[in-house]
Amino acid sequence: MNFLEQAYKGKNDWWRYLLTFFMIVLGWQIIGVIPLSVVAFQKTGTMEGFIEASEDAFMGLGINSSLYLTLMILTFIFGLLFLLFGVHFIHNRGGKTIVTSRSKIDFNRILFSFALWFLIACGAIAWGYFMEPEMYVWNFKPLPFFILLLISFILLPFQTSFEELLFRGYAMQGMGVLFKNALMPLILTSVIFGLLHSFNPEVQKLGQGIMVYYIGTGLMFGICTLMDEGTELALGMHAANNIVAALIVTSDWMVFQTDALLIDTSEPSLSTETFIPVFVVYPIVLLIFSKKYGWKNWLEKLSGPVVKPFEEIQES
Repeated sequence: MNFLEQAYKGKNDWWRYLLTFFMIVLGWQIIGVIPLSVVAFQKTGTMEGFIEASEDAFMGLGINSSLYLTLMILTFIFGLLFLLFGVHFIHNRGGKTIVTSRSKIDFNRILFSFALWFLIACGAIAWGYFMEPEMYVWNFKPLPFFILLLISFILLPFQTSFEELLFRGYAMQGMGVLFKNALMPLILTSVIFGLLHSFNPEVQKLGQGIMVYYIGTGLMFGICTLMDEGTELALGMHAANNIVAALIVTSDWMVFQTDALLIDTSEPSLSTETFIPVFVVYPIVLLIFSKKYGWKNWLEKLSGPVVKPFEEIQES
């Protein structure tokens, strides 16, 4: 049974997906936002502060960046908990089914992809610093950075895991059941993943062209998931990407405004370098994974049919 067909281990009535998505939104965007809203209310002492918090305008309220990051991640933790609740109690299948098709989660895969992408991301930042050192300001503050380090490695993986298990796990499997093939889930989840990032401040600064990067990143994670029959590689890369973004470099126009080691003072612009990850780096990473894990039958795995396994038909 391949990864998308893991959905057939549970129940797939349309209302179960609708109810689960409602539960996810409830946990992620309503219950999870309450701690942020309470802190904002305490900062301002007015209901306007509570409303501003609900509209994601927290940074203007003078909230400590590490506290803000922690509270923001908490919203994703609630989303993840409600996602797993829905899979287990509404779809009646194990949470592992949205992680991998293997008998158990392969943490070696997660660690390998994390290390690979961590090195690539740090290398890209080092190259940028080498080429234009005047555009960066050293920002090392021992105690704030140590706190950020703990938050990044302990809490940020919950945020990235929620996004991966929601899009590359739950949503792709659900669309696989709906469309009966792998290609449509791959394309649609990648586009939706990219569009949800359109609310990031980077898009306001760089324009809609940056969506090529976000959608391309979703496509990259989706290809890894389908070819490798699990989300482990995507989980590792996504975690590494966001940890590096939080720890190493920040600016006043990035989604992560933290006590990072470097502050990028350059004026953002959309250039050919923006698309290098999508059209150069991602194919190289896919080649590395394909050689290491022996990927074959690319066309079948990325566009082939999704059918209910015979043993599941017998049980139903």
